[in-house]
Amino acid sequence: MTNQSLANVGVIGMAVMGSNLARNLARNGYAVAVYNRTTSKTDAVIAEHGHEGDFRPSAELADFVASLERPRRIIIMVKAGRGTDATIDSLIPLLEEGDIVVDGGNAKFQDTRRREEKLRGLGLHFVGAGISGGEVGALEGPSIMPGGSVESYQALGPILEKISAKVDGEPCATYIGTDGAGHFVKMVHNGIEYADMQFIGEAYVLLKALGLNHTEMADTFATWNTGDLDSYLIEITSEVLRKVDEKTGQPLVDVIVDAAGMKGTGTWTVQAALDLGTPVNTIAESVFARAVSSHPELRAASQQALSGPDGTFQVADRDAFIDAIRQALWASKVVAYAQGLDEIRQAGVEYGWDINVAEVAKIWRAGCIIRAKLLERIRSEYAAGNLVTLLEAPSVAADLAAAQDGWREVIATAVRAGVPVPGFSAALAHYDQARAPRLNASLTQGLRDYFGAHTYRRTDAEGTFHTNWSTDGSEVAAEDTH
Repeated sequence: MTNQSLANVGVIGMAVMGSNLARNLARNGYAVAVYNRTTSKTDAVIAEHGHEGDFRPSAELADFVASLERPRRIIIMVKAGRGTDATIDSLIPLLEEGDIVVDGGNAKFQDTRRREEKLRGLGLHFVGAGISGGEVGALEGPSIMPGGSVESYQALGPILEKISAKVDGEPCATYIGTDGAGHFVKMVHNGIEYADMQFIGEAYVLLKALGLNHTEMADTFATWNTGDLDSYLIEITSEVLRKVDEKTGQPLVDVIVDAAGMKGTGTWTVQAALDLGTPVNTIAESVFARAVSSHPELRAASQQALSGPDGTFQVADRDAFIDAIRQALWASKVVAYAQGLDEIRQAGVEYGWDINVAEVAKIWRAGCIIRAKLLERIRSEYAAGNLVTLLEAPSVAADLAAAQDGWREVIATAVRAGVPVPGFSAALAHYDQARAPRLNASLTQGLRDYFGAHTYRRTDAEGTFHTNWSTDGSEVAAEDTH
């Protein structure tokens, strides 16, 4: 492969993610063309890592394109938004029919759909590929979620599968669907990641309120990582809690400012869910929790004005309560996955993507940030039946039932003590809403009909109806109201 005169694949953008992906490709035996608008970055990558494989650096974009075999496979790893559009526009005049352009960044799926339509009209393939795993994943094997034409995946797929993470030899890369499907799935992956980290944070503050020191908390998370909570995020939580700040000698987590940043994908997940009418309140609460943490004026004013419990509590059996926190963490995590996967399923229907949810779970089992033991069960449950929600899967429903006493006790204790657990609470609220035979929506519809004549449906008759609230209170069929 490395003896061919032309490169097999090209990467544009030699920042950390792009250079690591190029190195991954080279390490797997591909001849890799590399280009960066600032040539010094390309030179630095080659100087430091050129010995790792067959790299073909170019100082000019035209030379980069000319160095690639047909169909050209070009992966763009540049800043999302206008940077991506500018790169695509500069490539178009240099490409030929059938060439493939891949956006490997965190793009809005609507932008990917627009770009795919534009390039398809020019006889080119555009692939929006979600790549998860961070810098290490890009180098050692990420989870890859490509969306585009079936033809483009035939030419691109074998490369992506080879460089991806593996589970029992199975690649963590698969064809997701047309146009924006890949970036949509990556977006929801990140939304679930937001929720997962929020739940972990709530478990942490509860353990701290219970009186555990940082070593004990780290040990607790390490123990949890050997069971059904086994996951990358639980693993690294233990490591972060053990870290001692070299300057102060204090636990690093106590020195870090408690204001969480956001890159936008969690917000996009919630916005897309609102458009689809799909409930993702656990993800929404995690986004809003970050917003509260990063709103110093709100927090300062509230700390001065508001009163309540001091955030401490006592329990009769500390070990039992710690296990109840584990149950709350696991159950909430399941609900977040269920909501995210339902959003993916609904989007597949809405946008004609025909997404295989079992395959999505399969490629999340390794390489990505939310990789977890739970994903193998999710994959097998979706593969075994056509689920509306993960919560109805037999093994999942049984374990949620077993966990819910501890889950409820943890939330009740936290509420009484004034410890904020918006993620745990949102997850349990969704669980109870989803299983309730009747919801308060009947009253909501009555109110909507009263003030806006929005009509309602009856449980005992077909059609829609309206009550003449302002006159005689009689009920009429909706068609008689116009």
